[in-house]
Amino acid sequence: MSTRSLNPAERLDWLRLIRSENVGPITFYQLLARFGSAEAALEALPRIARSGGRAKPLTICSRAAAERELAALQGAGARLVAWGEPDYPSALAAVDDAPPLLAMKGAQRLFDRTAIAIVGARNASANGRRFARDIAVQLGQQGLLVVSGLARGIDTAAHQGALATGTAAMLAGGIDKIYPPENRALHEEIAERGALLAEMPIGTEPQARHFPRRNRIISGASLGVLIVEAATRSGSLITARFALEQGREVFAVPGSPLDPRCRGTNDLIRNGAILVESADDILRELAPALRPALTERKTDALIPASDSPADTDLTQARQKITELLSPNSAPVDEIVRQCQLSPALVVTVLLELELAGRVERHPGNRVSLL
Repeated sequence: MSTRSLNPAERLDWLRLIRSENVGPITFYQLLARFGSAEAALEALPRIARSGGRAKPLTICSRAAAERELAALQGAGARLVAWGEPDYPSALAAVDDAPPLLAMKGAQRLFDRTAIAIVGARNASANGRRFARDIAVQLGQQGLLVVSGLARGIDTAAHQGALATGTAAMLAGGIDKIYPPENRALHEEIAERGALLAEMPIGTEPQARHFPRRNRIISGASLGVLIVEAATRSGSLITARFALEQGREVFAVPGSPLDPRCRGTNDLIRNGAILVESADDILRELAPALRPALTERKTDALIPASDSPADTDLTQARQKITELLSPNSAPVDEIVRQCQLSPALVVTVLLELELAGRVERHPGNRVSLL
């Protein structure tokens, strides 16, 4: 991962690009790979969307709107950190759909330390909260950065336990939105003593669909994820699934089979998660892990592609690929295999279709037809 900082003009272009219609993280990086800069990608967006079959104009974030967002961040005491910059979480940078930009408020270079995530039930038991708080203290004392989502219950306890040694909160809404409201004091303490991070624009109220996106950042920024109490349909299990997809370790605290809040964690252990009864269980498992293995991500996402597919190839590929797509998500690798086209050609067509609003991307490098 490079450590070059964007200049003000580049930062503005990056912000405009990621805030433009139908541009998600993967599409953002593909556009940079194809055009070499966000500025060039912004100019090409309307043409690419038309190639994918879009009739109405694509909504592109204006320079004025991006400048307003930057000014609002500055007024809130926050800043934008870009992928590849020194303050950006290095482990998160290794994830394919890492946010190109993160709003950050608080300590700089906090993610120079190895991070461990602690998440769990919002309606956690007193014992679960105490365990989360105590293990966060112990892990922090061993030099680990504790990451969580500032939710009620286990998240709150983990942040409280790690305040003295360092903690980072990943927010589902904008960097300025305090959720839940009762965590206002904790939100302010983390901003002063740790770090708050948010992918969503400042001013965004957290909504249900934002939380899974937030969860992938919690796991992606961490070397491993510890689950303390989780029901069978808990959002914490979504974080565990992201962790597995991202190649992170998954840890779980066992609990009573009579407590519904422990069924999810017990199932995780049954399916291979590492059982945790103390901080030593985590430290012992992480000891042989090589941090560089997580921080080394191919940088070709930021290198211009040398050749673009010919128009005739694209016309034939669009038909083949569209026929293979359905409302049910499918792995991109499987589409490449079945259509027997080059990966570069498939990526180009999917990029066109996504910008046209005809294709949706899903975690795990999957796509579906809208």
